[in-house]
Amino acid sequence: MKMKEISFTLNGKPYALSVKPWRTLLELIREDLSFTGTKEGCGQGECGSCTVIMGGKTVNSCLVPALEADNQEIITIEGLVDGDNLHPIQDAFVEQAGMQCGFCTPGMIISAKALLDTNPNPSEKEIREGIAGNFCRCTGYTKIIESISAAAEVMKGGE
Repeated sequence: MKMKEISFTLNGKPYALSVKPWRTLLELIREDLSFTGTKEGCGQGECGSCTVIMGGKTVNSCLVPALEADNQEIITIEGLVDGDNLHPIQDAFVEQAGMQCGFCTPGMIISAKALLDTNPNPSEKEIREGIAGNFCRCTGYTKIIESISAAAEVMKGGE
């Protein structure tokens, strides 16, 4: 099969690449563009480690064909940092100890961002629903939920 030309924006920067039709968005992000914050966990769309925002919605990048990135805006965990400053959600995960091994953390933070972009004042139930596609093997989710709640307060101008 022939390579296909696609153009997209990743973390605010435009890209134009030739991709093989069978490549996944995860492979494109990690292997072709070297943004390794997005993780491959299960490779089957079950764990959420590969979560990115594409077109304003979270997607499991391990399931999305790279060709679907054409004309899309994509945000990975690396796109949340502003220079040397972490995003408030990233800060909250550090401050509230919302991670242990850290493998699920990029996907959790991306899912939290998508949630807080649409619902700046989520209840605990809404946070649980917002991260439902993300699996953590280390925590009991309490610290993750506390981290997202704390980030919501900071982003609203509290604390």
